[in-house]
Amino acid sequence: MNGVISVIVTTYNWPEALAACLLSLLDQQDRQFEIIVADDGSGASTQQLVTEFAETSPIPIRHVWHEDLGFRAGTVRNKAVAASRGDYLLFMDGDCVALPNFIRRHRQLAETGYFVPGNRILLSESYTQQTLQQKTPLHRQSFGFFLVQWLQRRINRLLPLLNLPAGRWRYGQPRNWQKAMTCNLAAWKNDFLTVNGFDEAFEGWGYEDSDLVIRLIHHGIKRKEGRFAAPVLHLWHRHNDRSRHDENYQRLLRRVADNTVIRAEQGVDQYLKTV
Repeated sequence: MNGVISVIVTTYNWPEALAACLLSLLDQQDRQFEIIVADDGSGASTQQLVTEFAETSPIPIRHVWHEDLGFRAGTVRNKAVAASRGDYLLFMDGDCVALPNFIRRHRQLAETGYFVPGNRILLSESYTQQTLQQKTPLHRQSFGFFLVQWLQRRINRLLPLLNLPAGRWRYGQPRNWQKAMTCNLAAWKNDFLTVNGFDEAFEGWGYEDSDLVIRLIHHGIKRKEGRFAAPVLHLWHRHNDRSRHDENYQRLLRRVADNTVIRAEQGVDQYLKTV
């Protein structure tokens, strides 16, 4: 695809991780994109960090913030998409680090009628702390460097770093919604708007990204694998409050069972009118 990609980076009160994420994005081989920081109610330190990056960045960076009323990642992502200018959306988390070819490979994978979930490599808790304290530029490291980290059990996997060529296998599970997460997920903006974005009925942690993917599939948008092409390095973090897990999971199961539901009742359209 040609044109600008809108990278939606979700964050909450972890400026050290966000700095690592933004540095990796500013080091991309493909420069035709914008960054929108979707901030789920962080304090002043995150605001200051984003402002400092935006003042010197050759890549456009904007900050979309709302009040901290608990975990509302889907809501702030909707607001960020409403403020976006690109035709293609790439969601990632502010505690993820992208390799230099991340944007380029997602652009190569983009195809009309498909969404593209990538995968991730998890860092251990101690290694996450070490890399942030030492400000290690993980995105600039070689395969051999990560091989050493894997052998020392500092990262959980190595295979996602392999780049497999395009082939029929990428289209093998067109209706599979599992393990498609917004730490690394791309979709056309028109498709996102058609299903009305994230359903804000999913309050608290859990399954708002799976629900989006399920409704895209109900709309006829198919899955195209981004594995072995565009991974992210995911820093360790504590689990969010999961008190709404069961309620959200039951809502998700109802979505899976009812393929007539395509649009979110409370979604992105409420913000489009004000942008």
